[in-house]
Amino acid sequence: MQDNQNKMSYVPVNKLIWQMGLPMIVSMVLQAVYNIVDTAFVINMGEDGVAGNLALTYAFPIQLLIIAIGVGTGVGLNALLSKSLGEKNFIKADKTVGNGIFLGLCIYAVFLLFGLFGSRPFVEMQAQGNEKVIEMGTQYLTICCTCSFGAIGFTIYERFLQSTGKTLYSTIAQISGAAANILLDWVFIYPLNRGVAGAAWATVIGQILSLAVAMIFHYFTNKELHNNIKNIVPSGKTIKEIYRIGLSAALMQGLLSVMMLGVNLILGTFGQSSALAQGSFGVYYKIMQFALFACFGLSNTIISVLSFNYGTRNLLRSKQCVKWGIVSTLAVCAIITALFEALADPLAKLFGIASGESSEEIIRTVTSAIRIASTGYIFMGFSIAVQGIMQALGFALWPLLISALRLAIFVFPSVWLFSFAPNPIGCFWWAFPIAEALTAAISAALLQKVALCKINLLSQSSAPEQSPIISK
Repeated sequence: MQDNQNKMSYVPVNKLIWQMGLPMIVSMVLQAVYNIVDTAFVINMGEDGVAGNLALTYAFPIQLLIIAIGVGTGVGLNALLSKSLGEKNFIKADKTVGNGIFLGLCIYAVFLLFGLFGSRPFVEMQAQGNEKVIEMGTQYLTICCTCSFGAIGFTIYERFLQSTGKTLYSTIAQISGAAANILLDWVFIYPLNRGVAGAAWATVIGQILSLAVAMIFHYFTNKELHNNIKNIVPSGKTIKEIYRIGLSAALMQGLLSVMMLGVNLILGTFGQSSALAQGSFGVYYKIMQFALFACFGLSNTIISVLSFNYGTRNLLRSKQCVKWGIVSTLAVCAIITALFEALADPLAKLFGIASGESSEEIIRTVTSAIRIASTGYIFMGFSIAVQGIMQALGFALWPLLISALRLAIFVFPSVWLFSFAPNPIGCFWWAFPIAEALTAAISAALLQKVALCKINLLSQSSAPEQSPIISK
């Protein structure tokens, strides 16, 4: 009988979290690879490397915003699709798929217009009159935005696969694009000497390849979902349901962009040290995405598994989702923290192979940043796991509050205060673990008072009869 059931209904939760979570972790971490690889190749391309790194740093908030809106929409799709499938409401599931495609097209149209008309003003706002960096940043950002349909489309089709438990296929699609990006970065930047424009073309081609592979897997393997062009016609009710969860997720992810831009502007007040501080922050934050996106991968797993089992009103498995989701996230964060502490210097040197005093300063600063900031990863992982639990249960404002606390409310004042320290470049990194620790304390209170209370409203009598596998 289990052969006809979704595996989220019967596989033991502790195994299911890892079974679905590992491919999601790989998939999310590979999203960070695009920006990390671009930065590593650009900063090592010779005398233009330091300027190129600044250009990519200034463009990065918009790249984060593209990911944020795409992933936020995907989270809403994921939660609604998983819940609909758990309730066996296949008509609603099919309509959700069609409206997801419609939303992807709308999001792309917005970034296409920004790429054509907003790229240069955005870079100029941060570059403080450095014309060389402005030209590089504008060129890079224009290409990434006008060809962003690959990144946006992939986040949509990835969720179609994840919502039906086919996380391995979404990972294969992501790996295909990431591998192409690495190869093309080298080809465009070095043999073809295309500089930051080459890095941008490598990125968007890799993203388009990931989208193509994900679409093939969806249309040929997702038999639970029926693809009909009529479902692409927008439904206000369906879109509202998607963004009831997805809007807060998009805003949460979008706060990464706000934080990056805000910290860049504060670091711009560091006087002669501004360029070093901004360049080092850009490099560090891209390295840090390995930990951040790994947490997001497990958070997405929590959303899929908990949404499904909450939709079936299975009290026991819903509680197990909370327990094992948090435990698994903390375990991953502990491993990443240990690795970052041990490998801080080699990681930093990936972005300083080229000779030059500026490059050496960036290596020293980034090494210190990794060792200081990674002390907050455990707290970060806990807060992001709680966010996933909240999203799966249909809460919108509480997850947004958690993001606002860890990315803005606690960060901006701390970075600003550290700017008055005798050695601000060496000290301001402590703002991040401080913000994560304070946020984790508030997240723990919300978990107890909000999330677990809602799960406990599922009465034992309303839950389905437990199978021997489930009860283990």
